[in-house]
Amino acid sequence: MTDQLRIPSEHLSALNLRAEGDGYAIAWEPDTNIFHMTLGRHLGPEARNKPAMIFEQQDGRIQVQSFAEVDREATNLAAYLQSLGYGRGSLIGIHTGQHPDTAMAHMAVCKLGGTAVTLSQLYGPDTLIHAMNDCQLPVLLTSRDAWNALRDTAPDCLKHILSRDPQGAEVDLGDVLQTDAPDFTPDYTGADDPALLMYTSGSTGKPKGILHGHRILAAYTPSINLFFDLSMDDADAVFYSPSDWAWVGGLLDLVFPAWMAGRPIATTQSRFTAEATYAFMARHKVTHTFLAPTAIKRLAQTADPHAEYDLALRVICTGGEALAADTLHWAETQLRVVCNEFYGMTEVNHLIGNCAALFPRKPGSMGRAYPGHDVRLVDGDGEEVAPGEPGEIVTLQTSPTRYLGYLNNPDKEAEMHHGPYLRTHDLAVRDGDGYYWYKGRSDDLIKSSGFRIGPAEIEDCLLGHPAVAEVAVIGKPDADRGSIVKAVVKLRAGATGDEALKSALRDHVKTRLAGYKAPREVVFVDGFEMTSSGKINRRALREAENQDAS
Repeated sequence: MTDQLRIPSEHLSALNLRAEGDGYAIAWEPDTNIFHMTLGRHLGPEARNKPAMIFEQQDGRIQVQSFAEVDREATNLAAYLQSLGYGRGSLIGIHTGQHPDTAMAHMAVCKLGGTAVTLSQLYGPDTLIHAMNDCQLPVLLTSRDAWNALRDTAPDCLKHILSRDPQGAEVDLGDVLQTDAPDFTPDYTGADDPALLMYTSGSTGKPKGILHGHRILAAYTPSINLFFDLSMDDADAVFYSPSDWAWVGGLLDLVFPAWMAGRPIATTQSRFTAEATYAFMARHKVTHTFLAPTAIKRLAQTADPHAEYDLALRVICTGGEALAADTLHWAETQLRVVCNEFYGMTEVNHLIGNCAALFPRKPGSMGRAYPGHDVRLVDGDGEEVAPGEPGEIVTLQTSPTRYLGYLNNPDKEAEMHHGPYLRTHDLAVRDGDGYYWYKGRSDDLIKSSGFRIGPAEIEDCLLGHPAVAEVAVIGKPDADRGSIVKAVVKLRAGATGDEALKSALRDHVKTRLAGYKAPREVVFVDGFEMTSSGKINRRALREAENQDAS
C-alpha cells in the first residue's frame, strides 16, 4: 500500500469517503445512477429553475436552459426512443459535440435504461464507421455538419438517425424534444449496469470500446472534488471546457461534475483559440474549467491575461499529459488560478493528482495517490520497486474507477492484467514524500496535446495510400505538445518524396481518421532497420528521436 493522503474528517462525507484501515474506501449504493447523481438531484422546488446550461450560439445568441427544461427534453427524447423499440440495454449513439443536446441525451439514455455510445466529432469517417460497426449501433443522434461526410456510407446496422437538420428519412430531433410525453415511465438501471461505451483514440490498432457502469461517477466523486480544489459548491461557480464531450476529460471531468454540484455549464461549438476562449470565459464569468496542458500552454502565450480580459476563473483541473513546471508557474502567477493536475486512463482513472487546498504541489510532479486508490510502481515481474526507482504505474483490479471491460475484445482485456493489478504502461518514480514523477511510456503509445494516439491505426491508414510501401509512425518529443506524430515512410517505386506528397499524406490521415492523428512531420527513407523477427525496429527510431531531442 502506498503512502496515504490524509483527509480532514470534515471533508469525508462530501468526498464520498469512509475511513478504512490505514486508508479510505469509496462507497456507492447498488441503485446508483448517473441521472440521480447529476440532473435528478436538482429537480426540487429550490433548484429546478436554476440555470443548468448556457449555450452561446455561432451568431452570438445566448440560450439558457434550467434543470427542469433539460429534464423535460430528456424525458421527451427517452419516450421517443422507447417508441422505436429501444429500452434497457440498448446502445444509443451520441455524436453531437459540445452542444446542449449531448448532455441532455445522456440524461435521456439514463431514463431509458440504455447505454450511451460517445462518438467524437473529431473522428474521421473510417474511425466512426469502425466504432458503429464494432458495437452494431442501431440509433444515432448527430448534427448536419458532423454527419455530412458519412451520410452516403452509413453502416447497415444504423436504423435511425436523429438530427436538428434532418435530411431524407432522418428524424427531426428538435421536434422530438418539444413533443411532451406525460405517460413515460423511466427505467433506471443500477451501479454495475453499463452506462457508457467510450471509444478510445486507439492505443494499438483501431479504437476500442470501453464500458463503464453508473458507479463510475460515484467512484470519481472524491477526486473530482479534490482536483476542483474543494470549491465545486461555490455559489457563483460556472463550469466550462473546450475538451470534447465524447471523452472522459469533457464529459466525466466537467459536464457531469458541474451538474453533480448543481451549477451551470457554459458551452460553445466555436473552435478553440486562446483569444476566443479568454473572451468566452470573461463573458460568462467562468470559474471552473478542465483544460488539457496544451490548451493551457496556448493560453500562456498571453503574458498578462487580466490586463486584457475581465476574468472570474479561479480553478483549472488538467490531465492527459504532464504539465510543465513553468506553465504551472504562469497559471498561478499570471492567470492567478489554482491549477491541479491529475492522472489516469479511461479504463481506470483518477489514480494520482493534486489538491492545493489540502497539500502542497511540487512543480513537475503528477501529485500523490488519491484517497480510495491503491497505486503502486512495479517492475516487469510485478514486484514493487523502491522509492526513487522507476516502475510501471499499476493499481488493484478491484480499483473503484475500474471499467466494466472492453467490448468484444477479451484479448485486449487480458493485456490490462498484470497479476493482481491493472496496468497502465506508464512509468513513474515515487519520491520519499509520496509524489509521483512521470517518466514516459512502456509501449508505443504517443501522447500528443492530451490525446493518446496509437501508431498502428495511422500506419494502416497510410499504407492505404498508393505512394506508400512501408511506414513506421512514432512520437517525436515536442516542447509544446509533449510529442508530435511523425511518419517515417518508404515509398513505392516511381513515387516522388516531395512537399506535395507530405501534404497529401497528412490529408489522407486527416480525412480518414482525425485531424489530431495526422502526422505533423513526414520523412522519406530508403529502408528500415529490422528486428530479428522481421519487423520494423520502431524502438530504434524512437531512441534516435529522443537522442536528437536531448
